Amino acid sequence: MDRIRAWFSPAKASAVDYEPLAGNEPGSFEDTMAREQGQAPFSWLEYGVFALIGVAMLWAWNMFLAAAPYFQIRFQADPWIYANSQSAILTTFTVVNLASMLLLASMQSKADYPFRIITALVVSGAVFVLLTMSTTLFVHVSPRAYFVFLLFMVALTAGGTGLMQNGAFSFAAGFGRPEYTQAIMAGQGVAGILPPLTQMVSYLAFSDPPSAPSSPSGTPDQPPPPPSSSEENQGSTSAFIYFLTAVLISALTLSAFVPLVRRHARAALRRNQNVESGPDASPAAPPAHRHVPLLTLLLKLRWLAASVFMCFVVAMFFPVFTAKILSVRDPADAGRLFSPGAFIPLAFFFWNLGDLAGRVLTAAPWLSAPLRRRPKALFAVSLARWGFLPLYLLCNLHGNGAKVGGDAFYLVVVQLLFGLTNGWLGSTTMMAAGEWVAEEERPAAGGFMSMCLVAGLAAGSVLSFSVAGL
Repeated sequence: MDRIRAWFSPAKASAVDYEPLAGNEPGSFEDTMAREQGQAPFSWLEYGVFALIGVAMLWAWNMFLAAAPYFQIRFQADPWIYANSQSAILTTFTVVNLASMLLLASMQSKADYPFRIITALVVSGAVFVLLTMSTTLFVHVSPRAYFVFLLFMVALTAGGTGLMQNGAFSFAAGFGRPEYTQAIMAGQGVAGILPPLTQMVSYLAFSDPPSAPSSPSGTPDQPPPPPSSSEENQGSTSAFIYFLTAVLISALTLSAFVPLVRRHARAALRRNQNVESGPDASPAAPPAHRHVPLLTLLLKLRWLAASVFMCFVVAMFFPVFTAKILSVRDPADAGRLFSPGAFIPLAFFFWNLGDLAGRVLTAAPWLSAPLRRRPKALFAVSLARWGFLPLYLLCNLHGNGAKVGGDAFYLVVVQLLFGLTNGWLGSTTMMAAGEWVAEEERPAAGGFMSMCLVAGLAAGSVLSFSVAGL
């Protein structure tokens, strides 16, 4: 019992191994402390810009997930693509994303983090312009041709997302304020709820009421009958709308981020001038970042890195299950909200609503600060979340009937709570990273933790093929 109690206790102080550094108390929002450490005071304006960056960072990712019903319509003529498209999209995105993160992590010393963020926003906007056009110009291409086109768009988006993740977390960590990292994580949560909400609303607005009882949407080996021309038109219209919103989000974020970069550059110039005027001035921002070996970061952040990795490995199973679970209610009687085109995005919305709530809760110090000092306990929580996966088998998988409860059990107990634990755990581990390294190592630590996060997504997406045939 003593050994178990010690495993969950705070790590022992160590100057070189794994201890939070002095002056980095979790949950500190005091501007006085920030000035004493040579950091900029907290700014709600800057917090808002970082939150918007978080929205743009995962908007594309969540858009691909929320568009699952539209992609199913495009792939219904090919059983293999229909069954494996979701896992293929997840794997392509996360593997390319991880490869880009590994490459960027090795390019620390002369990294221009704002430029990486701007480049990512431009790439994302261009990709979704093409996807928006594809809903009207390429509607009659074969499933295989559209599948290749889609995976290429996914790969481009993944590379851009890697640029943004590395740039944003490193740029935010350089401010020395955990609040800005939490803002990015909260923005990612917002990006999770808006795409499925947009898809659901557009489907309800542009689809016709069901005229007959719906049948199960098919099994992995035998997809449902090809959709009618009316269904294809409705799906294309709704897809056009929510792909277009991704373009607008990229443009909005770019317009908000550029002034922040200019303001940050002016502040760095003033610090440089202060250094030249005397030894007692605030430290200047160096023109080049200190290169920190990944092994050094791994030794200092091993439990936090393992926690965020495991957190997102488990999370990657939920999109595969969510795309295959239907409402237990008949949409012909209960309404269009319970048809697959609206219910599947609704389920994504509930998971991401919980994820957003978990990320926002970490802004309260008493809900995150204690465990930020107990990284082993965070890792234990990440392992416990595997218990959510068997609950999906109790739901209405492929319309074959729910074994426990109904839609409320699925949406609230499974989706909402699974998302809540994901958002809280992911944000807590990311916020804690800057408190366990030296000040000059914070930008590298931010990039390293985002790389571990992406590695978890990649590993989880590959493992998700194990349940693709269920």
